[in-house]
Amino acid sequence: MDRLILLRHGDAERDSESGDDFDRRLSARGQTESARMGETLAELGLIPDLALVSGAARARETWAGLATSFPKARAQFEDGLYLAEAEVFRRAALAAGAETRCVLVIGHNPGLQELAIRLLMEASAGGALISRVQAGFPTAAAAVFLIDSAGRPHYDGLFFPRDRS
Repeated sequence: MDRLILLRHGDAERDSESGDDFDRRLSARGQTESARMGETLAELGLIPDLALVSGAARARETWAGLATSFPKARAQFEDGLYLAEAEVFRRAALAAGAETRCVLVIGHNPGLQELAIRLLMEASAGGALISRVQAGFPTAAAAVFLIDSAGRPHYDGLFFPRDRS
């Protein structure tokens, strides 16, 4: 893997019809911000080959909003990424990255935010960047890292949906 993109799902409705958190769908805002983040990443040439997507409805719908910007990307839906811890996201990305150049992971906080912070620290990113992610990793936010041949991350971008409005 040459590049890793961590993306939190878009804004979701407070409740689902079933009452199960797993089934919560995107709000209208979440649909819009997901599509816009896909456009932003694609415009910058940050195009995944593979998307690892939590099986939760809001993550699947986030991918649907992004997918139009990445027509050649494959998606792999994994229930094990639902509310996963940072290391689960990292292991999944590393496993997929063995055969893929650019991996996009769509998941949930707090695990995704924790992984972004860890990778920023490993990349020796500036304190302001780390503080910004520690303060919050909002819905449809993306953290991008180049991964060198030794598997070390290097900061490549941080995008919050409101940055583009």
